[in-house]
Amino acid sequence: MMMVLCLFAACEKRTEHMAPAINERDSASVMTSYGVNTLISDSGVMKYRIVAEKWEVNEVKNPPKWLFEKGLFLIQFDPTFHVEAYIQSDTAFYYTQKRLWELRSRVRVRTKDGVRFSSDELFWDQTSHELYSNKFSQLITPQREMQGTVFRSDESMRRYTVSNSKGSFVKSDVQSKGDTIVGAPDSVKAMKRSPVHSRPKTSTTP
Repeated sequence: MMMVLCLFAACEKRTEHMAPAINERDSASVMTSYGVNTLISDSGVMKYRIVAEKWEVNEVKNPPKWLFEKGLFLIQFDPTFHVEAYIQSDTAFYYTQKRLWELRSRVRVRTKDGVRFSSDELFWDQTSHELYSNKFSQLITPQREMQGTVFRSDESMRRYTVSNSKGSFVKSDVQSKGDTIVGAPDSVKAMKRSPVHSRPKTSTTP
């Protein structure tokens, strides 16, 4: 009887304690780099220099994106590799499928033409070549200063609109009532061709 019991115990199936299978997680980055200073090309042409303390690439996340949660400094080049603009923010995300930059917190832009932009939010759509923001923004050019809560521009910041705005303007750019920009090359008229700029006419408060 004892031999039978021992044989039965030896043949009993052992229970293995195993952790559940690891499912695909969208929280894990595919690549994480520190102290980044690198050039980025587009269609074989060098377009940007990225400087960042930390750069995470996550192609599993939906949507796939790059993360710059410790800040971003980006230099934009023209086709001849001359500097077009400097862009910086405390936090940035780049959605690779949409080719869309989302810049957050203390966003600053300065172009080679002396245009300066500041806000806590800026989106840069590289497919439509447009910049836009729906938060309070300040735009300073060599000729004028504009502030408002809705900003739209081409990516070179040569044609732009600021809605719900206030600021100071060159007299020749303002109608006799002083409430509408009408003559400047960066006026509302210059932006009507683009669908994303189909907004109510820009008005200003002196």
